[in-house]
Amino acid sequence: MAEESFYGVTLTADSNSVTWDYDEDYARGQKLVIKQILLGAEAKENEFNVVEVNTVKDSVQIPIAVLKAGETRAVNPDVEFYESKVVFKLIKGSGPVYIHGHNIKDDVEVVDMEEEEDEDDVAEDEEDEHPKKRAKIENAADAKNNKNNKKK
Repeated sequence: MAEESFYGVTLTADSNSVTWDYDEDYARGQKLVIKQILLGAEAKENEFNVVEVNTVKDSVQIPIAVLKAGETRAVNPDVEFYESKVVFKLIKGSGPVYIHGHNIKDDVEVVDMEEEEDEDDVAEDEEDEHPKKRAKIENAADAKNNKNNKKK
């Protein structure tokens, strides 16, 4: 069962950047899910507020929300950041902008699918190989017996 906790931060002109970092000591999967980004009621009219995200692991730096009082006060991006340090930054506007979602620590062990497929392929190859080897050995034995029977 997953351990889930609320995640919430506020970006303003004075505090325009916040970092979420996963727990490297946690042995299982961990992710941050952003559900909603809201523009505060006290935001300035006709001012665009742009929130940018920067993921360290994938080196992605892109705006994920453009908000404006009187037009767009909320977006629901529903984005997930899996085991990567993430920086949210208010690159335009004075806010306040509220970001909230879930911090999820999963109890399910993360399995490398490629590695698992490679192991399955090796097992299948071994299974396929055994009947072939047996057939070759049996054919060789039959041929030897036939030679011996002809000599007699």
